[in-house]
Amino acid sequence: MKLRLKTPHTLHRWKIIGNISFSEVVLAEEKRTQRLVAIKCIPKKALEGKENNIENEIAVLHRIKHPNIVTLEDIFESTSHLYLVMQLVSGGELFDRIVEKGFYTERDASQLIHQILDAVKYLHDMGIVHRDLKPENLLYYSLDEDSKIMISDFGLSKIEGSGSVMSTACGTPGYVAPEVLAQKPYSKAVDCWSIGVISYILLCGYPPFYDENDAKLFEQILKAEYEFDSPYWDDISDSAKDFICHLMEKDPLKRYTCEQALQHPWICGDTALDKNIHESVSAQIKKNFAKSKWKQAFNATAVVRHMRKLQLGTSLEGPSQITPTSPCHGHLTTSCCHGDIVSLERPEPVRPPSLARNAE
Repeated sequence: MKLRLKTPHTLHRWKIIGNISFSEVVLAEEKRTQRLVAIKCIPKKALEGKENNIENEIAVLHRIKHPNIVTLEDIFESTSHLYLVMQLVSGGELFDRIVEKGFYTERDASQLIHQILDAVKYLHDMGIVHRDLKPENLLYYSLDEDSKIMISDFGLSKIEGSGSVMSTACGTPGYVAPEVLAQKPYSKAVDCWSIGVISYILLCGYPPFYDENDAKLFEQILKAEYEFDSPYWDDISDSAKDFICHLMEKDPLKRYTCEQALQHPWICGDTALDKNIHESVSAQIKKNFAKSKWKQAFNATAVVRHMRKLQLGTSLEGPSQITPTSPCHGHLTTSCCHGDIVSLERPEPVRPPSLARNAE
């Protein structure tokens, strides 16, 4: 692989914060600036036969510079590992922040989708298709009330070549476009479909498609069969529903592009309502996207505070304890990672047994 490499001498106090598939993610501090970053540690043995996948991900990340997309800051390697130094995003997951709010409106959802559309339009203009847009890959940059949203996890992304056709079935069930399931050639329009699904969930708290049986779930998606159920959609504007319908259009040729979606009045106009829908939406999110109760959550300030304590502690107590079995040599912790960057809770991967909106 043709990569820009450097030794890790500029980083210290490595701390394991989670594991994803065949890699490990650690929290690290840059010595000179004391700035925190997330490092994805990938064993070279695990890359055997998958070199093209990691090369594709790195190629995509190297091209991206957008305020709403997680940045790849550096790459270096040891004899046994490849290390991707990623921008640290510590504001938490999208759904968690919505549930924590006491007030949440259509306008809030519109502003979130506006940021996502702007970032995905940038990707599409660069010839990049994400192919796995979903709420779990949308994280807040910081804990600030007005924090921006960030798109992460480019493991399935693809750079469109001149005349190339994408046909690989990939993505996450429930967010994948009909043409992907139909095993037809597809384009960047698949990302626009996913944004439509995310918009739907942001306004009601439950997914537009669901069935415990994957075959039946896929059948719903293939037919683009979804409804704006009462009473959950009674207080949602017709403009919001129109916006969703244009993105969740079965025919990819008729589906809104990001540029068209950005011009919709629900995004750029004043049709998004200011009525508080927090109670209904947050209740449905908690029921339909619940995390396992035994998983412990950590907020970002606690993680950062702990790093500062480690820094003070080493000056008073000497070198920190090393975990020799870890390729990243750090202190084990129960915080989790998500995608390429730090997240503060890991979402429950098993879909709920039944949609809460159908349960009394």
